[in-house]
Amino acid sequence: MKLATLRQHNNTPFGRDGRLVVVSRDLSRCLFCDEITTLQNALDDWANSEPILQNIYKKLNDDDGVGMPFVVKDCHSPLPRAYGWVDGSAYLNHVELVRKARNSQVPESFYDDPLMYQGGSDSFIAPTDEILAKPEWGIDFEAEVVVVSCDIKQGASIDTAGSAIVLIGLVNNVSLRGLIPSELAKGFGFLQSKPASAFSPVFVTPDELGDAWADYKVHLPLNVELNGDLFGCPNADVDMTFDFARLLSHLAKTRDVQAGTIVGSGTVSNKQGNLYGSSVEHGGVGYCCIAEVRMYETIETGEPQTSFLDNGDTVKIYMNDKDGNSIFGEIVNTVKTEF
Repeated sequence: MKLATLRQHNNTPFGRDGRLVVVSRDLSRCLFCDEITTLQNALDDWANSEPILQNIYKKLNDDDGVGMPFVVKDCHSPLPRAYGWVDGSAYLNHVELVRKARNSQVPESFYDDPLMYQGGSDSFIAPTDEILAKPEWGIDFEAEVVVVSCDIKQGASIDTAGSAIVLIGLVNNVSLRGLIPSELAKGFGFLQSKPASAFSPVFVTPDELGDAWADYKVHLPLNVELNGDLFGCPNADVDMTFDFARLLSHLAKTRDVQAGTIVGSGTVSNKQGNLYGSSVEHGGVGYCCIAEVRMYETIETGEPQTSFLDNGDTVKIYMNDKDGNSIFGEIVNTVKTEF
């Protein structure tokens, strides 16, 4: 099943939480659900909501004449705001590169205890919104996979936490690299350096991925384009040290996890060779953020060469199934530096 949230329909805006729609498998059509108006409403009572939404989904896919056109520009992020948004760092290759570029070692605890931070969830930007930021802030994208959970009790086991995963999607977790060092130096973590994220237009239930969802991981490449050129296509299951069940169990260690909590994988990152053998243009899988390229450049040449984003730069993030069909729709964000 595929779900989205419209921020407007026929130029008429909805409220802050938008209006839930069920989307056809080919992402061409959608339908409102009279009984369930928002995605958060659905998640709050998922056991009863899911069958209702699945029936609408079946109707959409069985009859090409049912539904209205699905227009991505009318979409908000599926959850325009959420009760929880936490981001893990499941791909330790990314962490290792950061440390290597700084001539420091990764603490041993990182390999058995997930690294995670709590982000701002009071508002997200839409999948086609602009990123408003100043060039001196070091504007970067981070392409990630996310999951959404239903309620999880404190102390839940890994398998119990994994069974609570009800939706899967993508995120552009925008990072302002120039602001990160001074924030981390204060010892409290990210705030200004992690502005509002943009999520894929559509979130899907795990069954929609078929055998591409296994071991609580998505076994498909995550594609990133920068200004129309392929920037990266690393495999989301490769080199993922902590799966999503492990991340959710980690989150639930000291608290109940509320329905509608979003958990990110961290920047998808595959182990690669040197910089030039790793880029897409040289046959590698490329990268899901600019910072990683800059780390390779620093390691190999002593200093970074690739610039962060500037006014007018556009990043596109998407994932296709094995037949080349878009699963979640596309995140397309353009940078605007004057606002």
